[in-house]
Amino acid sequence: MKKQIVIKNGLFFSGSKTEKATIKDVLILEDGRIGKIGTITTDKDVQIIDAKGKWVVPGFIDSHTHYDAELIASPGLKESARHGVTSIILGSCSVSAIYNSPEDISDSFTRVEAIPRDIMLPLLQKEKSWTNAKQWKEYVNNLPLGINVASFVGHSDLRMKVMGIDRSLKDNETATKEEQETMLKMLNNALDEGFIGLSTMDNPWDKMDGDRYWSHKTPSFYSSWKERKPLIELLRKRDAILQGAPNLVTRINVINYMLASSGIFRKPLKTTMIALMDLVGDRYILPLISTATRAINLLTNANFRMQSPPCPFTVYYDGVDSVMFEEFPSGEALRHLAKKLDERNDLIRDPKFRDAFKKEIKNKFAPKVWHKDLSKSLIIDCPDQSLIGKNFYELAEEKQQHPVDFFLDTIVKYDKKIRWTTTIANDRIEKYDQIYNHPNNLISFSDAGAHLNNMAFYNFPLKMIKIVQDSIDKGKPIMTMEKCIWRLTKEQGDWFGLDCGHLAEGKIADLVILDPTKFDAITEAVEMGTIKEFDNYDRLVNRNKDTVSRVMVGGQTIFENNHFVSDYATTKKYGRFLEKLHR
Repeated sequence: MKKQIVIKNGLFFSGSKTEKATIKDVLILEDGRIGKIGTITTDKDVQIIDAKGKWVVPGFIDSHTHYDAELIASPGLKESARHGVTSIILGSCSVSAIYNSPEDISDSFTRVEAIPRDIMLPLLQKEKSWTNAKQWKEYVNNLPLGINVASFVGHSDLRMKVMGIDRSLKDNETATKEEQETMLKMLNNALDEGFIGLSTMDNPWDKMDGDRYWSHKTPSFYSSWKERKPLIELLRKRDAILQGAPNLVTRINVINYMLASSGIFRKPLKTTMIALMDLVGDRYILPLISTATRAINLLTNANFRMQSPPCPFTVYYDGVDSVMFEEFPSGEALRHLAKKLDERNDLIRDPKFRDAFKKEIKNKFAPKVWHKDLSKSLIIDCPDQSLIGKNFYELAEEKQQHPVDFFLDTIVKYDKKIRWTTTIANDRIEKYDQIYNHPNNLISFSDAGAHLNNMAFYNFPLKMIKIVQDSIDKGKPIMTMEKCIWRLTKEQGDWFGLDCGHLAEGKIADLVILDPTKFDAITEAVEMGTIKEFDNYDRLVNRNKDTVSRVMVGGQTIFENNHFVSDYATTKKYGRFLEKLHR
């Protein structure tokens, strides 16, 4: 039999940016809702949780993930849950696992999101019984969910289903009027089920896996904005959300997303786009996009939001096995031949290819996300131990080689056995004030569940809290802690139209108890973990021992003292499918 729970003596943050944190008790009723906040007198039948010296905050929201496959195999989503994330949104970047066959879904997901195809495909072949949004929601709700899940509908998923995979991947192939009407009906049905909107993608880096359509771009890339217009207008009418990514090579169609959001003589469209970052390779991007975002909202009554990770954007590469190489032609060529190493290595040895690679990698005027600076690229693992701890540039100088020649030679020699790392964005902490306080920015974009060996931002809320607290301690606050917590919780819950991220009487108790004396455990360090349910597949993870004292979902403890409860994500359901409010 469930007992009422009282959390005593904690510094209470409601999730409001204006309500000052004070010491309060929280009563959680048997149904998992908050019964009272204030000074609470208890009796013997109540479970007491002493939070003296600790913070009680709403569960964090991660609004940009790719957990679509991992959710099926491991519904606890432990790598997010252990850091206090109690609600996530999946179906991002045009790819969702709703409508298509296991093979078609796997081909659209696994290369671009760096999820192992040989695990995702058999998993879907075994489990997939759903063919529409309603059935997918029912399937998710029947899982022993650990945390809460909301979802976009993926535009590529939708388009691929209606047009057929072959036609959806052809240049200048437009959906017929009947096909557009079918997509419109499918999206409308999904919105009726509480899905939060449509995710799309215009970035040519995003490419298909599998043998049938290897290196084709994902289906939404081939869709014109004219073809998308009925879907966009439905989102506008339904107060739903368009999530997208522009072409990161040309960057011109950023304007399409901004104009779609505008509300001149019409209802604004909630639109969110990746990503507002301080790029090492393109320093002008942060001020340019920051200014443009403010302007489009102010001048056109738009409801446009960028997304930002609140910490250094550090990535890890195994050889050239990274989507970042897709942004320039020579890198694309290497990625295209990933399954044919002999051909790839012959290409690398070709002097003409090397000349092109050198020219492209040093082009200062080409738009770039990866800075392509080999002096900022540190080798962290290699069969030749003498290379570890050095960057490609200094090693090339030792060998009296051109840095590109040395880099390409190591790829031929070691392939994925040479592992290296670099920070591509958010390396200057003095810019965090601008990123954190931008009024039209969502603190998100963790990509959790994707790029399993390339990056790990599962604990991004804790990193932001530590950075803000450090600034407060130094007497130069970036913002109040109340505003910081709001940005990570209630602001996003409200904007996405989800019932989460706010602690108030009558609300479901999704909350986190933090120990502020343990914030030093929050670092940029990563370590290797495994996904047990993915045949112990390796992934990068974050750890911050003892910082998170307790995580509660639906008023029940799921994580305490660095461990999950025994029935977590196995026999007992804690989380729920979050349906969009006011749909």
